[in-house]
Amino acid sequence: MMILLTVLAYFAVLFCISRLTSRRADNQTFYRANRRAPWYMVAFGMVGASISGVTFVSVPGMVLTSQMTYLQMCLGFIVGYIVIAFVLLPLYYRLNLTSIYTYLGQRLGNRSYQTGAWFFLLSKMIGASVRFYVVCIILQQFVFDPAGIPFIVNVAMMVLLIWLYTHRGGIATLVFTDSFQTICLFTALILIIFDVMGQLHLSVGEAVSAIAESPMSQVFVFDDWVSPHHFWKQFLSGAFIAIVMTGLDQDMMQKNLTCKTLRDAQKDMCTYGVAFVPANLLFLALGVLLSMVLGTSLKGDELLPSFILSSFHPLTLHLFILGIVAASFSSADSALTSLTTCFCVDIRRQPDNESLRKKMHVVMCLIFVVFILLFRAFNSTSLIDAIYTLASYTYGPLLGLFVFGLFTKKQTNDRLVPYICIASPLVCYALDTITQHLWGYHFGYELLMLNGLFTFLGLSIKSAKI
Repeated sequence: MMILLTVLAYFAVLFCISRLTSRRADNQTFYRANRRAPWYMVAFGMVGASISGVTFVSVPGMVLTSQMTYLQMCLGFIVGYIVIAFVLLPLYYRLNLTSIYTYLGQRLGNRSYQTGAWFFLLSKMIGASVRFYVVCIILQQFVFDPAGIPFIVNVAMMVLLIWLYTHRGGIATLVFTDSFQTICLFTALILIIFDVMGQLHLSVGEAVSAIAESPMSQVFVFDDWVSPHHFWKQFLSGAFIAIVMTGLDQDMMQKNLTCKTLRDAQKDMCTYGVAFVPANLLFLALGVLLSMVLGTSLKGDELLPSFILSSFHPLTLHLFILGIVAASFSSADSALTSLTTCFCVDIRRQPDNESLRKKMHVVMCLIFVVFILLFRAFNSTSLIDAIYTLASYTYGPLLGLFVFGLFTKKQTNDRLVPYICIASPLVCYALDTITQHLWGYHFGYELLMLNGLFTFLGLSIKSAKI
């Protein structure tokens, strides 16, 4: 009952914020927050929006199989965010875009535009449903199962709550709710770390020393180029993942486009990019401490939940639920808003149709529920790995489209673009299967770069200078 009260109190605050930020809201408020959002609030909120419930569960457990090598990818993220700040954001602001995929229509043609928008819709719906699945499973275990409430009701209720506080204010509301959710997330994370330190009878200095001396604290891998954790594979993959999953993602860029000026948006992006490294370092440090308490025999995604279940402090469970809810909702609410924006602006091309926007927001919520239920039927062992693997296949064509548009002066055969963008992930999957069979080599996150390259090469066929 106390867990349910904690969640209800959390949503009560979100509804209050929504009410204050959605007064006299219209489509421009929903899509762009009238471009009045303070850059520092956008940056702070984006940290929480990027750190989903998947991060909360999976990243601490990554130390069991890959030590702290995930930080190599996080360092690559910084390079990616710099590219976004000084290459993509100036383009988006110069064109005064509401949806970033409008650029593809202006540069390459209508079919390229529609292909980019549809790939985003598929990518974001899959990724967001994976992330939100985490909070639904945890709430099912701790709240709904004891009450005899089935999983489908749980999912429907959670998505309904998101719709209730976002359907009017949209992105204008999310700028403020994301900041609140980020505060909740990191408060929960830090207090859980202190709880683990208490069980190990370690001071802050002793905990830092224990983490540094642990074999699980290894960050860099330079000696084994075949390893998926090799530095350059992780670093370059991190840079490209940041570019496509933030810079070419309507969800994340829609928040940046709410800033008053380009300079504010650039400050927001650079601040957010740098903050991502220490944020993930905290999660990985928690994983090392948890391994000292529970050992190393558990699966990665089981590490933090197992500690919560074994903890003698009821407060720890409440903090865990609060952190998971905050992390999951800060990514799911913005995903549904951006999906609605993309469909209305890019697919239907009716950005001023308020009735359509309201209907599609409901439809996106219903599709979201279906995707979560489907993912439950095909659950992956490592959720964060599943997200990045899916991103490699679905965001690769977006990467190829934008690179071709930005860095060439050629015009592609617009009629063939949908076929090229569908063929590229299929070729990548076939190549990965063949290399595993013949040489035992499995492509990691570098598959994203390869996918983008194949798309780029396909677009270059029969292209001509403008």
